[in-house]
Amino acid sequence: MRARMAIALWRGLWPALLLAAMLASQSVSAAEPKWPELTGRVVDEAGLLSQQQRAELDSKLTQIETPSGTQLVVVTVNSLQGLEIEEYGVGLGRHWGIGQVGKNNGAMLIVAPNEREVRIEVGYGLEGVLTDAITASIIQTDILPAFRAGHMDQGIVAGTDSLLKALNGDYAPSQWSGGDNAELQTKLQEQMRQENDFFFPFWIVPVAFISFWLAIVILAIRFGKKGRGTTGRGWTSSSSFGSSSSFSSSGSGFSFGGGSFGGGGSSGRW
Repeated sequence: MRARMAIALWRGLWPALLLAAMLASQSVSAAEPKWPELTGRVVDEAGLLSQQQRAELDSKLTQIETPSGTQLVVVTVNSLQGLEIEEYGVGLGRHWGIGQVGKNNGAMLIVAPNEREVRIEVGYGLEGVLTDAITASIIQTDILPAFRAGHMDQGIVAGTDSLLKALNGDYAPSQWSGGDNAELQTKLQEQMRQENDFFFPFWIVPVAFISFWLAIVILAIRFGKKGRGTTGRGWTSSSSFGSSSSFSSSGSGFSFGGGSFGGGGSSGRW
């Protein structure tokens, strides 16, 4: 008797559970950030750079990529879409797949003028080269002073030049040590360590929620012997942080689609 009641209960509940899972998946899809399109090594969505500056930056980024495979992308965005810039940076880097498979040698300079935030996002494979101290120094000494003076384009160009020097091993953050800046440097480095230690991928919660409901739906279907209907198996997110996109520039033949990020890098505000 109890077994029959349980089966009857499952038969009555599984359509509602399936509907709940579908609604949850749609909610996650709707909450997924609308990432900018990867159109090249310089993606100036916010329109902060002139055409000549974009071309010059692209040429410089190509020169570092050709011999080493290291991929550096400059990005300006109109909105962080409610995310912290650290979350946005990791998500964008993984979505685009900046860097090579296995080497994870990608990095991005991200500027969000409307939120007045900037970040250097560093792939796993470059964290020993673009260290927290170096990326924080570049932001504080090369980028933010120009931004605060209203020269966004100059700050982006200066920051990119310093990143390229660092990738070539020619940059030392000595100008940002000692004197009145020593206490500021210590505080920022501690803040960055906390960000990296406690970074939490915000997408885990909805994915876990959907997985839980899908498991219940599958069990409900099995107990209710509803194998002919929708099983709930095989659902995949059409756009996840683990996805990668590919970009090939005319004449260069390079492509993105393999690198991974874990929250390394530094952020700044003005």
